[in-house]
Amino acid sequence: MGIRNGSFGRSPSRGGRVLNPIGEGMPVGVVDAAVDTREVDRHRRAERPRGQRLQRDPRSGRGVFFGRVPAGRVVGQRWFTPYLFMLPGLVLFALMFAWPAVIAIQLAFSHYDISSPIEPVGLANFVELTHDPQFGRAMINSLAFVAMHLPLTVVLPLLLALLVNQRLRAIQFFRVLYYLPVITSMVAVAVAWRYVFNREGVINFLLGLIGVGPIDFLLNTSWALPTVVMLEAWKNMGLFMMIYLAGLQAVPSELIDAAKVDGARAASRLIHVIVPSLLPTVAVTLTLSMLDAMRAFESVYVLTRGGPQDATVTLGYFIWAKAFQQYDMGYASAAGLVLWAIMIILAGVNLLLTRRRDR
Repeated sequence: MGIRNGSFGRSPSRGGRVLNPIGEGMPVGVVDAAVDTREVDRHRRAERPRGQRLQRDPRSGRGVFFGRVPAGRVVGQRWFTPYLFMLPGLVLFALMFAWPAVIAIQLAFSHYDISSPIEPVGLANFVELTHDPQFGRAMINSLAFVAMHLPLTVVLPLLLALLVNQRLRAIQFFRVLYYLPVITSMVAVAVAWRYVFNREGVINFLLGLIGVGPIDFLLNTSWALPTVVMLEAWKNMGLFMMIYLAGLQAVPSELIDAAKVDGARAASRLIHVIVPSLLPTVAVTLTLSMLDAMRAFESVYVLTRGGPQDATVTLGYFIWAKAFQQYDMGYASAAGLVLWAIMIILAGVNLLLTRRRDR
């Protein structure tokens, strides 16, 4: 193998040895291989992508590129290819969320009742909300809804997840059974719930067996809201159970085994090992539960229509009534904007507390 002219000079020295740029006294074959390797590395360095450097692999002796490949510079990929895959989702987001949100914000600062053109009124709708007793009642009912909803959807699903996480026979059947309400229509579930809780329903029949008189759960101002809360919690309990189940399966088994070796009982393992490991999962469940309770509408609409005596009028039902019964779109949009702000604040506070706890 010869050395190309002009690449590296070579001149004979005394004793017939060759002077070369690699080192004096090396055999000619080694010099040829080194020269060819440096030739290849020189060409590869000229072709390397921007942002990378060429280093020699100590095992193979070849030049290897190191460094991050710049975005959009992948071989065979055009810069706009990722955006083409994102385009359908972006269009759907713009049509289903962004554009309606912009319209709702515009209407919140306007007077619009379908029969008349949009008339800007500034903050008049929000000022009126502060003096509306029905809106205040809806706010109180929604906060009470959240307070009753959280224990049912944060604590009970954890217990169910611990139950279905056991290695028992037919455990898959119970997992599916608990999850069925989640995939069932809320309207269908609420209609069935009305027959269960009415005066001649199953619940009153069972209460009669122990000598308790019939209770009008849906017509009693003290029982109507708790009944709706129980329906909403039962409907979504399977979803929160599956979230907890995923978190339980991510808890290291070594921690639980170590607690067993130390003699910790089941309750102690739950409090000191499992629950601390599930704190991020609890934060997610807490956020979803609060948001679900604040926007409750379908269960209220089917069961009570806001009654009796506005005992179950939530913010979601209040917004629907103003928009589609009184056709006051501007006022309803203002109330919706307030609800949106409350949900963002609740989620933000929960996220902030979770991050501080993790630190």
